[in-house]
Amino acid sequence: MRDCVELNLAMPKVKTRRSAAKRFRATGSGKITRRKAFRNHLLQHKGADRRRRLGQMALVHERDAENVRLMLPYL
Repeated sequence: MRDCVELNLAMPKVKTRRSAAKRFRATGSGKITRRKAFRNHLLQHKGADRRRRLGQMALVHERDAENVRLMLPYL
């Protein structure tokens, strides 16, 4: 019976947290980008400059980037 089973000597794969994969991207230099908050609804009382600024991507702080990289092992 042991002859039927192949021995898998490779290291196990690490699963990516899918929710984090949808929220973060890596730049060309390896930094991690994110979307800014407060841009989903209740926009009528926010100024145009503020809405435009909130629409831009932001960099994840280097302290938080360590945790994001743990959630995204293949980033």
